[in-house]
Amino acid sequence: MTDLSLEVLRVVEDAAIAAARTMGIGDGHTSDHAAVEAMRRCLDTIPISGTIVIGEGERDKAPMLFIGEKVGAERDKSEARSVDIAVDPLVGTNLCATGTGGAITVLAAAERGGLLHAPDCYMEKIIVGPAARGAVDLDAPVKHNLKAIARRLQRGVDDLVVVVLDRPRHQQLIADIREAGARIRLISDGDLSAGIAAAVAGTGVHAVMGSGGAPEGVLTAAALRCLNGEILGRLVIKDDAQKERMQAMGIHDTQRIYMTQELAPGREIIFAASGVTDGNLLQGVRFFGDGTRTQSIVMTLSPARVRFVDTVHLENKPDVKVRFR
Repeated sequence: MTDLSLEVLRVVEDAAIAAARTMGIGDGHTSDHAAVEAMRRCLDTIPISGTIVIGEGERDKAPMLFIGEKVGAERDKSEARSVDIAVDPLVGTNLCATGTGGAITVLAAAERGGLLHAPDCYMEKIIVGPAARGAVDLDAPVKHNLKAIARRLQRGVDDLVVVVLDRPRHQQLIADIREAGARIRLISDGDLSAGIAAAVAGTGVHAVMGSGGAPEGVLTAAALRCLNGEILGRLVIKDDAQKERMQAMGIHDTQRIYMTQELAPGREIIFAASGVTDGNLLQGVRFFGDGTRTQSIVMTLSPARVRFVDTVHLENKPDVKVRFR
């Protein structure tokens, strides 16, 4: 799988460039559509037989690479390499539409069966970096988890920064975090990129708490397998229809707490993300006269590698120049 890492990187870069061209126009649907189509076109040039197991857009009716869709240049060949693929072509659709920082494009790939087929529902989550692995419990009081994280990081609770989606459903969680003494960074979208940041030293993010999308939880788990971080997640059931759908997918224990390796159990995992607008982890796309510049991260589980990639996509012109910065 590692030989596919640069191919996967190319997919998220193309999607980021396409989405960035729509930045600030105020139309999230157009931004999402541009990223999806660019991602699909690029996936179809890779010599694999890929299956989309995590798609984006069902909940908010956005354009999407749909679950079960076959992609890859060799998708019709029985002897081709089989790969399961999880995508979120544009994490932070509204961020891109408004020109706000933090929008990214994301893809994870693994061998067949290496990524959980998560339903398109919400998931209660807690995400921490390598130092706090094994120290948190999804059912523990917020203050207990924050004290445990602080002990592992050898700092005070008041030094912690916890990222929370700014949603009405998180009012009590926000109150509990403040009462415990930690600081909060509220975000409008993009808990996936926040989850990755929590596992990378120097980003200023120490944990992510609250409920967000279950598909994003699987993508986060794929990244955290490569970064030695941890996510604990439990599916949130909103009605009987959703519960029946989960049972049809083979999910019968709706109270189960999923560990990182249960969400992304693959032995060979590739994760890639590219910045669309500037964020804590990645810079957004830059356009200039001679080309386009992207900043990305691409990770593999085996061998364990994390690459931060700064790419200049040159225009096809005879007098093109490469800029250092």
